[in-house]
Amino acid sequence: MAPAITLAAEAPKLSSANTGFMLICSALVLLMTPGLAFFYGGMVRVKSTLNMLMMSFISIGIITILWVLYGFSLAFGSGSPFIGWNADWIGLSDIGLTELWPGYTIPVFVFMVFQMMFAIITPALISGALADRVKFSAWALFVALWGTIVYVPVAHWVWGGDGWAYKLGVIDFAGGTAVHINAGAAALGVILVIGKRVGFKKDPMRPHSLPLVMLGAGLLWFGWFGFNAGSWLGNDDGVGALMFVNTQVATAAAMLAWLAYEKIKHGAFTTLGAASGAVAGLVAITPSGGAISPLGAIAVGAIAGVACAAAVGLKFKFGYDDSLDVVGVHMVGGIVGSLLIGFFATGKGQSTATGVFYGDHSFDQLWKQCAGVFAVLAYSLVVSAVLAFLLDKTIGMRVPEDVEVSGIDRAEHAETAYDFSGAGGGVVAGAPATAASPNKKVDA
Repeated sequence: MAPAITLAAEAPKLSSANTGFMLICSALVLLMTPGLAFFYGGMVRVKSTLNMLMMSFISIGIITILWVLYGFSLAFGSGSPFIGWNADWIGLSDIGLTELWPGYTIPVFVFMVFQMMFAIITPALISGALADRVKFSAWALFVALWGTIVYVPVAHWVWGGDGWAYKLGVIDFAGGTAVHINAGAAALGVILVIGKRVGFKKDPMRPHSLPLVMLGAGLLWFGWFGFNAGSWLGNDDGVGALMFVNTQVATAAAMLAWLAYEKIKHGAFTTLGAASGAVAGLVAITPSGGAISPLGAIAVGAIAGVACAAAVGLKFKFGYDDSLDVVGVHMVGGIVGSLLIGFFATGKGQSTATGVFYGDHSFDQLWKQCAGVFAVLAYSLVVSAVLAFLLDKTIGMRVPEDVEVSGIDRAEHAETAYDFSGAGGGVVAGAPATAASPNKKVDA
């Protein structure tokens, strides 16, 4: 006979497999920030290389401490639809070693550190738009303030259990809104306040090291598998595997689409285009990869590749100096990837929500995606611009013009990326040794 009572569902137990997997994913996401530093560092001129690297690395230090002190509590604690709170998580003061993240089989500490890596890279993304012209001290303060006032609330909206976007049903698997649109809109807000680089649209500002750019793109692509597949927080139902596959597929499609666009538009396949196209695909699949099929991932990647390639040229048309195309790649790519969920969601991945091409003729999911996209975009754009304005009027955001022209590395860091003084400097055999005058100018 059947039992007279229905047994309660067995409570989740700590899974060593999922825990180990998530620790590896966390390390992969951290690797993305140095990868981003190399990607950006190769795209700037020689005189700004170290500053660009440091603008990413300082985010690791600042956000790590703020996340432990209060960021995690405000982003993922319970509270209101707009911000969270959990007193036990302030300073990580009262979390048990084996205490599980609710509904999952990994410890709270593991979820906390995984999300910390997301919080680290998001402000670092903004730095690419500000190359060559921002005081390092002002940038460090901006990172701390922006992480607190912008990133933390938006993360709660999108991923917090009682966040308004989460409850509305906005799909963002790994950060299309919370990371990429958030960072891209912030970049636009800041550059509208601080203005253009000296020589914008007049002087050549070509990347000084395309191999460095390609290395950075490769590290980003590699780390992004942890960023995306890890966001399902386990390996129990195959959704993380779907996201892993879609990450690869969309990135490849976007790279090819970008290269095809620039060949038609400009007549060449460039390495910078290949790297930028790959990043555009990674951005676009980040929110959508758990909801669409691999064929949908090809479409999302191809659309994002062309859209972002076209968008990077808008800065010359409209006159905003987005130095390294953060707006064109991250904001536009994030918007494209998030909105296309409303068309390509199959209902067979992370949720049963479907897109227009799979039966949602009422556009229900598309409208939800629009609500999430444009709310994050507007909030980040406005608040970031206000923060930049206040910092600029108090401590000053920009370096002096002569420092920008001569090179921000020496002024802000007392170092240079490359030492050319000894390059090829050996004395030719049989030539007389001569002492160089300390006042004589020597060309590098």
